Amino acid sequence: METWDIIITTATNEFMDITDIADNVQITIRLMLAILLGGILGYEREQQGKAAGLRTHILVCSATAMLVLAAGPTEVLEDPMSRVVQGILAGVGFLCAGSIIKNNANNDVQGLTTAASVWFTAAIGVVIGLGQPVLSILSALLAVVVLHLMPLIFERNKDREPHE
Repeated sequence: METWDIIITTATNEFMDITDIADNVQITIRLMLAILLGGILGYEREQQGKAAGLRTHILVCSATAMLVLAAGPTEVLEDPMSRVVQGILAGVGFLCAGSIIKNNANNDVQGLTTAASVWFTAAIGVVIGLGQPVLSILSALLAVVVLHLMPLIFERNKDREPHE
């Protein structure tokens, strides 16, 4: 019976990395916020028919928030946290490169905005993980303005006849 007690105790301890209820609630709120904000940006991209849509943005935002949370309660400027953030953003940048396509026939580049939105979503996840919800919400709202309203403004101005 002693072997089973060791196994049960070890297994229980393995899942007790966060024992404080306040820490559990804080982590849950941050991850839910990452899912929400990533979802908002992903929904906008999906409505525009882009390859990186709802699921991609949710996964990128929540994964980056999770990685920052997992790095521990360190200050932003401390070396370990800066390494985590650098690694995340570089890795996501590599992921984004896969969405950029150059058409040699007409020298047209496609996918830059999609790549930028995924990278920006990762940055929002980092900010959430660092515990700055107001900055993350404002950034997501500004991103929606840029992604959704800016094309409408340019389209409207393109339709107008030039004044002479």
